[in-house]
Amino acid sequence: MLEFVLITVVKAVVVVTVLLLTCAWMTYAERKILARMQSRIGPNVAGWKGLLQPVADLVKLLFKEEVIPGGAQRALYLLAPLLAFIPAMLPIAMIPFGNKITLFGREINLVIANYDNGLLFILAVASLSVYGIVMAGWSANSKYSLLGGLRSSAQMISYEIGIGMSLIGIVLLAGTLNLVDIVGQQNVWYKWFIFRQPVGFLLYFVCAIAETNRAPFDLPEAESELVAGYFTEYSSMRFGLFFVGEYANMVTVATVATTLFLGGWQGPFLPPVLWFIIKAVAVLFIYIWMRASLPRFRYDQLMKFGWYVVIPLALANILVTALVDLL
Repeated sequence: MLEFVLITVVKAVVVVTVLLLTCAWMTYAERKILARMQSRIGPNVAGWKGLLQPVADLVKLLFKEEVIPGGAQRALYLLAPLLAFIPAMLPIAMIPFGNKITLFGREINLVIANYDNGLLFILAVASLSVYGIVMAGWSANSKYSLLGGLRSSAQMISYEIGIGMSLIGIVLLAGTLNLVDIVGQQNVWYKWFIFRQPVGFLLYFVCAIAETNRAPFDLPEAESELVAGYFTEYSSMRFGLFFVGEYANMVTVATVATTLFLGGWQGPFLPPVLWFIIKAVAVLFIYIWMRASLPRFRYDQLMKFGWYVVIPLALANILVTALVDLL
């Protein structure tokens, strides 16, 4: 029992450390890719080719002054960044990064927690991050923050419905909510669920972008309208926690897409973990590509798209999938 707990703790520490490092250097990769797409240079001063820019950002945030607005609801104001950050980290515990490996003569699963309801756990925990954003907007005593929080609550609740419905087709075909079992059913490339559920994948990806408040659906921030939206009044590392939470959500979305639609760790020749990383990085690159390519939606367009396009298409996809599976 003690050995099992120790191994689980070690796996959790390794995965969280890798996730935090990934979030840090995702900020560098995003700025470099956007710069290349827009014919700019991007970060190039801190370290070789700017590789130490995330470290410079961290040092700057650590030494920034912590400012709390007058009239803010202090307890909720201080708690909000944690409520936005922690739920972004938890879903990664359910992601299977590869099949079993042998280490020091022992067989180890490359998943922290292999539960039968793993997919349901991810959806439930991911939905909690909205509380941190709404709390930040309301508690800061700023009209810009409040409008950003209100936008976020409506946007995230609307697209959570779509993201859940877009995955029902996979559950119908796989007959399980266990992520390891879902990956096991995609053991050859033509069995990947992206080919059997193309509409579900597109709907999932669109909803995930809206759920993580990324361009072109970054209305809760909307710097041209709301300064910085719900985190306008935050500074120092509390401001940094919102950013880490956003990038952690992006990584979670990419790993879930890889697991559910792209065959997870399955692939020829290369080690399973490397296949998983390649697929997840490809999804993250599309995230950045869309930010560089598409203008921001108007808020009414965003809500109409969610309720009049995404949800009806998701319902139609469920119906067709169920009929095909039945026949």
